[in-house]
Amino acid sequence: MDVQIEERDEAGNLIATYAGSSSTDEKGRSGGRWDVIVCPWGISRKVLPSTTPPQALVLLEQCSLMFWFHSVQRVTEDYMKFEPLQVIKETESTCLHAQQDSLQAFSSSIAGLLSSRAVLQGHSTLPTSSSCVGVGDASASPTTALLLSILQESTGRIATIVFADRLGTSLEPECKMYRLAADVFNDAAMLLDCLSPALSRGPRVILLSSSSMLRALCGVAAGSSKASLSAHFARWGNLGELNAKDSSQETVISLLGMLAGSVVVSYVSSPITTWTCLVLLLSIHLAMNRAAVRAVTMHSLNRQRANLVTSTYLDQDRIMSPKEVSMQERIFEWDGVLRWRSSSPFAAARIGLGLRDLLASLAPAHELTGSIRDTEARLTRLIRLYSQEEFLVWYDAPQRLGHITLKERATAESQLKAWALVLWIAHRHHAAGADATSAVFETSLEVHRRTLQELQWSDYTSRLRSAGWDLDIASLETTSGSRIRVNASIGS
Repeated sequence: MDVQIEERDEAGNLIATYAGSSSTDEKGRSGGRWDVIVCPWGISRKVLPSTTPPQALVLLEQCSLMFWFHSVQRVTEDYMKFEPLQVIKETESTCLHAQQDSLQAFSSSIAGLLSSRAVLQGHSTLPTSSSCVGVGDASASPTTALLLSILQESTGRIATIVFADRLGTSLEPECKMYRLAADVFNDAAMLLDCLSPALSRGPRVILLSSSSMLRALCGVAAGSSKASLSAHFARWGNLGELNAKDSSQETVISLLGMLAGSVVVSYVSSPITTWTCLVLLLSIHLAMNRAAVRAVTMHSLNRQRANLVTSTYLDQDRIMSPKEVSMQERIFEWDGVLRWRSSSPFAAARIGLGLRDLLASLAPAHELTGSIRDTEARLTRLIRLYSQEEFLVWYDAPQRLGHITLKERATAESQLKAWALVLWIAHRHHAAGADATSAVFETSLEVHRRTLQELQWSDYTSRLRSAGWDLDIASLETTSGSRIRVNASIGS
């Protein structure tokens, strides 16, 4: 039996084709072989290690992907007409909870004035003093100050491009984490600004560039998470009104903060009082933002929330409400870890993987040709097991790593089902302490088959919807993944 599988990216572009063929050796044992037929255009070359392009070409392709592949092909046509006219204004706060939001914005405005004064000072806010670069330095020329400004702006913009390319997909599923991370970045930048007058010219330039980079990261994380949270808050489709009123609130609070800050900077001038006020203000800022993020109750299931809800359902036969989950979930969580309720991580899983990553966990590949010698027809049997599903799931027990490869028509609900399966399979291996014996393919495949049969998916999803969960939002993928199409009919 011959099988052909196409792997495509999220935009529908062909990445690679996997051709499988069955064979029988001299002892009458059946097996198979998988050949990788890569697409000739640039992105697919990284699928096959044996075809390594020149280093300069690889660098050029990776730089072009930051702008073209991950942006243009994944948006609608009218986006390209709208984007050139769009003016993006990044604000630091998000409409989370009125009191916490107002207080954190107020304290952040005053702290920002203190850090801005430190950058412009010619003397240090620390006991040791040294010369500045630009304003406050009598030996510095306007050109030097301009070049420093250019360096800071360039560092920040490069950081914005890299951060958006590497973590852009995870910003929406993990909007609560990145909302608070944005404030951590911003406050760290303020601390670096206040430290800068104590350094000589060379280290000061590096410090100010790092501060600009942190502010750029804050802008990306805050802007993206703000958009996701605003869409969550706008229950009646009033997203425009919500953003307008939030912007007005931000303007008023920032204005009051600047007025209060003008009084503070007039009376706070010594290093001790400056740092005391700064630490106090930043502590209030982070505490209020943490409380505000904690108060948000999301109704979509990302990886952490899926772990909590699924494990509770399988363990206690009850569905946790979004409010219960918001009280238990961590703001900062390791990417892809598997937890059973609130236990320590016992395994990890990756979703949206390419077929080659799944094959690598099933059978080794030839170093030169890239062909996979699947002597036990493992992939074929796995495809047969999940023939009625929109995904392939395999848990590598010795590595404690779950692999989820999605088919081209995989929905948000099917992604959740795949994650629930890999969580339950991993928990069964962990509970039985069978990581060593599960290295046998037959044993592990039987665990997969039994788990798939015992999962009462219809009952689970209906109870999830009744509890208030939105299963139509895909929040499990945190990286740009791929999809496969199986062009063969595999019998049972």
